[in-house]
Amino acid sequence: MLDIIYQDDYIVAVNKPAGMLVHRSWLDKKETQFVMQTLRDQIGQHVFPLHRLDRPTSGVLVFALSSEVASQMMPMFAEHQMQKTYHAIVRGWIEEGARLDYALKVEYDKIADKFANKDKEAQEAITDYKPLASVEVPFSTGRFPTSRYCLMELQPLTGRKHQLRRHMKHLRHPIVGDTTHGDGKHNRLFKDNLASDRLLLHASRLQFEHPYTGVQLVLEAQFDDTWRQLIERFAWQEALAESEC
Repeated sequence: MLDIIYQDDYIVAVNKPAGMLVHRSWLDKKETQFVMQTLRDQIGQHVFPLHRLDRPTSGVLVFALSSEVASQMMPMFAEHQMQKTYHAIVRGWIEEGARLDYALKVEYDKIADKFANKDKEAQEAITDYKPLASVEVPFSTGRFPTSRYCLMELQPLTGRKHQLRRHMKHLRHPIVGDTTHGDGKHNRLFKDNLASDRLLLHASRLQFEHPYTGVQLVLEAQFDDTWRQLIERFAWQEALAESEC
């Protein structure tokens, strides 16, 4: 059963669980659970994805309830006519927020993009990032007896593949739990000592003007159990509450 966070006559939004694929893919033939099919069965009607979240990312995911609505709304997502807010836990401490304007080469899948043209120019990629809180834990990854981490608020202004994960890696503050762009030592530390074995990237909020009603929608997805136990352990509740004011 998916957590439906918003539904009207045009769209439905869910809080996508980490580790769940949005739709069936021949790249993951063994998978049997998908957000799209689960939601269709849950509400008893077809749904049409308007955007995507990576499999390990949790949070706000929006579907249209008809192909007509999908064709009307997909350009809004493609042209970034909405504000997306993510939270992430990254390695190290970041002292202040900034805007990162760092172009990214297209990331290709080894199988799906086997015959694609690999000579494309790097694409513009812009992310606003802001530290909300930090912590130093009494566990070592080798060099020092403790390890430092930071809770970040991230707002992508463009929509490149794995943009937030790649941008944080570029800043040398990779997102914890990222098996592709992250740091294996820190991923293991969280798995072995902090009961966290997932990518710590969550699509917390999506804001946009409803194209049919004109209402300004603010769709919010709550943190899952893994996130909540970390926030409590690191005493980050107040910092998060202040950031939402």
